[in-house]
Amino acid sequence: MASEEREKRCSRCQESKPRAAFAGNRSARDGLQAYCRECWAAYHQERQLAKGRKVRPRVETPEDHKFCRSCGEIKPHSEWHRNATASDGLSTSCKTCRAAKGRAGHLKRQYGMTEAERDEMIASQKGLCVICLKAPAAHVDHCHSTGRVRGVLCFNCNSAIGKLGDDPDVARRVAAYLEGTTWKPILVAPGVYQLPS
Repeated sequence: MASEEREKRCSRCQESKPRAAFAGNRSARDGLQAYCRECWAAYHQERQLAKGRKVRPRVETPEDHKFCRSCGEIKPHSEWHRNATASDGLSTSCKTCRAAKGRAGHLKRQYGMTEAERDEMIASQKGLCVICLKAPAAHVDHCHSTGRVRGVLCFNCNSAIGKLGDDPDVARRVAAYLEGTTWKPILVAPGVYQLPS
């Protein structure tokens, strides 16, 4: 009697299985679905196909692994972000694919460009930062007032432009300073300096 209470017979495959093999159903007398999880998944797929809908094929995975539909790889649970609302508690894409989607989404939202357009811009620059001509181009640079993309720079050059406040006059003074041009600003009003001509 006790073993019967711990098991239930699936009304589709007619096998006796542990209660954990059945999904919950509050309206059922015993609180469980009539079909076991495997039979319910197969039944659901058959119904979807009969309605002409696309059905994702089920992929068998080892324990503590999950199949990523984005990259098509089976990866351990450590390669997935947590998602409390998902039935298995894991995200729908692996960490690598989520990061790639995030980068693509950021490019589109922030700069209005695709990864292909960015890669084309990098190729037109021969893969190098257009300022230092040494480091690989990796960071999209844009005008903060108009939003127009100017090019793809290395991290150092991109942050240098940001620290100079995107101001061409400041950049010219930096160039003059680096070239050794001596200059002494003239105080024309409190806090206002003018460069000698």
